[in-house]
Amino acid sequence: MSSATFKPSRIVIVGTGAVGTTTAYTLLLRKRVSEIVLIDVNHDKAVGEALDMNHGLPFIGGVKVWAGDYSDCTGADIIIVTAGASQKPGETRIDLLKKNAAIFNDIVQNITKYNKEGILLIATNPVDILAYITQKVSGFPVNRVIGSGTLLDSARFRYLIGKNKNIDPRSIHANVIGEHGDSEVPVWSLAHVAGVDLEMSEEDKKEISSNTINAAYEIINAKGATFYAIALALDRIVTAIMQNEGAVLTVSTLLQDYCGVSDVYLGVPCVVDRTGVRQVLDIELTQTETQMFQESAEKMKVEIANLRG
Repeated sequence: MSSATFKPSRIVIVGTGAVGTTTAYTLLLRKRVSEIVLIDVNHDKAVGEALDMNHGLPFIGGVKVWAGDYSDCTGADIIIVTAGASQKPGETRIDLLKKNAAIFNDIVQNITKYNKEGILLIATNPVDILAYITQKVSGFPVNRVIGSGTLLDSARFRYLIGKNKNIDPRSIHANVIGEHGDSEVPVWSLAHVAGVDLEMSEEDKKEISSNTINAAYEIINAKGATFYAIALALDRIVTAIMQNEGAVLTVSTLLQDYCGVSDVYLGVPCVVDRTGVRQVLDIELTQTETQMFQESAEKMKVEIANLRG
């Protein structure tokens, strides 16, 4: 193929904090794309991170990494946004909202000045509200603005169930839906292993639900930030997009009449492929789960309304 017809695959990561750089490194090691661009308000930090990764290229090769600016969003397949204030010990994801909403308005306008065809993948917290803001500010179709949603929460849920049952978490089929945060809903009614219901005590279920919801707080209190697992979750979404998988992932998307919820971004099972969110899958919840999901949506709507003033 001639160089004139070859279009390299490119991912831009906005924000070179712990999540952004770990995500970039994960994508680099797994060679998901041919180009990775790092953008940060602290350009020197982005330069240093790119240089550090470039020094490893003789060991792996195949990927071009550099520190760029928003003009490098031109032609990017996916722009991942991890920039913003990070969650501190004792702080909820919602506490970050006002700080990060202001930052996002500028970031999204800068991205869309150079890219109107790519997919925007949002990881900054509170991710559901910031994905909602991104979609409104960008004017992108809903399928091309995706929040990382409850994909990581679902992974934590599966890990804890697997640990309890002594089963590989990859064989556990279980999801968390709703807010990526305190009101998230572990869906026990649909959890299974190979179609077999999980036989667990209510006490165990309650403990696993609590540990799933509080996992981030536990990590932040212990080491200050979470970044390894969310980087792997973002890598999973990127792979589903770039390889046109049609994978079912619990990402955050704009819902319309979903379990009685509309006009809010929340994590639910979605089919993800090269177009972004191709389809939102309807799931049958119990009455209690439906109520919890609707309460999660209402919490998001209240915060968005407060933000608007």
